[in-house]
Amino acid sequence: MRVGLFGGTFNPVHWGHLKTADEIRKIFDLTRVIFIPTNISPHKEPEEVVPAHHRLKMLDLVVEDNPYFFTSDVELKRHDRSYSIETITYFTQTIGKDLDLFFILGMDAFLEINTWKNYQELFSLCNFIVMTRPGYEVKGIHNGIPSQLMNEFTYMPDEKRFIHRSRLSIYFTEVTPIDISSCSIRALKKNNRSINTMLPEKVNHYIEEHKFYRD
Repeated sequence: MRVGLFGGTFNPVHWGHLKTADEIRKIFDLTRVIFIPTNISPHKEPEEVVPAHHRLKMLDLVVEDNPYFFTSDVELKRHDRSYSIETITYFTQTIGKDLDLFFILGMDAFLEINTWKNYQELFSLCNFIVMTRPGYEVKGIHNGIPSQLMNEFTYMPDEKRFIHRSRLSIYFTEVTPIDISSCSIRALKKNNRSINTMLPEKVNHYIEEHKFYRD
């Protein structure tokens, strides 16, 4: 199995998340993509975020229409802050060694990876897929690897990936830019403006039903 782990706040999930995940799935021939909403993000203030069980429910509503998409409540079960190293370890231990695991994240998040818990150990646990903008410079890719870890990697320029000494890789992959963000959706909703084209209809109905993101 080739499984992608796509973590995030998903506050709320939108077409940008879904179309990008599908693009990555096809590029890397992933068996499935698992969306993993954070419980309490170490990088966001809790009062800005809809309760985790609602964000999971919105994800459940949209993945049921795609046979390659799944959700996991592993981070919700911890009842604490969400750390990627614990999530990745959970999947490597529970699914088994026959699993090819790919952790999916954006370049902005990757550039802050040296602030993550036990980040030095992450690259020995699974592959990383870092989504970049079209035309992203190789110089920028090199700046993404924490300097203190550079001697653990070998760069393969033709493939735009770094091979870790564990033989796992970091792939830097261009994805089609989609000008949608959860932040912009929340701002529009707060100002009573339409968000219909930015997310699936099921999610929009759920937001309306529960009166989320209103001023």
